[in-house]
Amino acid sequence: MSTLKIAIQKSGRLNEDSIQILKDCGISINNGNDQLKATASNFPLEVLYLRNSDIPQYLIDGVVDAAIVGDNLLVEKGKSIQVVEKLGFSKCKVSVAVPKNFEYNSVNDLEGLRIATSYPNTVLDFFNSKNIAVDLHQISGSVEIAPNIGLADAIVDIVSSGSTLFKNNLKEVEVIFKSEAVLAVSPKMTSENKVILNKLQFRIQSVLRARKSKYILMNVPNDKIKEISSILPVLKSPTVMPLAQEGWSSVHTVIEEDRFWEVIDELKAAGAEGILVCPIEKMVL
Repeated sequence: MSTLKIAIQKSGRLNEDSIQILKDCGISINNGNDQLKATASNFPLEVLYLRNSDIPQYLIDGVVDAAIVGDNLLVEKGKSIQVVEKLGFSKCKVSVAVPKNFEYNSVNDLEGLRIATSYPNTVLDFFNSKNIAVDLHQISGSVEIAPNIGLADAIVDIVSSGSTLFKNNLKEVEVIFKSEAVLAVSPKMTSENKVILNKLQFRIQSVLRARKSKYILMNVPNDKIKEISSILPVLKSPTVMPLAQEGWSSVHTVIEEDRFWEVIDELKAAGAEGILVCPIEKMVL
């Protein structure tokens, strides 16, 4: 039987989140400490733990069939690689940052300055699109210290919370693009493995829907059911079941996390009581 080979980052936050989403998909991975390859016991999947920067080339060469990787890395090293699913975690920005005392008005203020980065292709594409010439300094690791040691006037790097910039007396002035973890696929994947990928992607989509939704139950006066139902952003229609107390029903539905508190406020105002909220483990459509 064919086995789908999937690459994930071998350490760090992206590694943890990647393993978690596979587990949430019901896939058991037998991996030990410092193991570079692991096989799932209940799904035709083999996980390769690779250095993050190497993953795009492994995809291009067909060494792996798929990968969970930050799309910032694909922008830098693998623009030809297809993304089949955005995963919603490991979100960050690729941004331009300058010293806090730098008087910044527009991107034109960076003309001719020394820019330190680990993302040379991304930086050149950005500044070329603005017709701005910069002096590029490619370095790896600890990019944020470059202005402090006199190596550069500004940097382009990944920004998550912004705390690293703050600690190094830097401020974010331009966001080149926003990034998140994605499921990317090799152009050399076999048709057999595409079938396995489709099954994996179906599971991932079910998990992602569940993460974005809440299941709610509420008690509603029967004469308010129509009004309550008009508020609910349901898949088809809410489930309505009579309560032992005459004139009341229990209404069940699903609410998206992004609209949760807004909808709850509307439901309470419309007469809903005893609202219970439950997490959803999987959501299959």
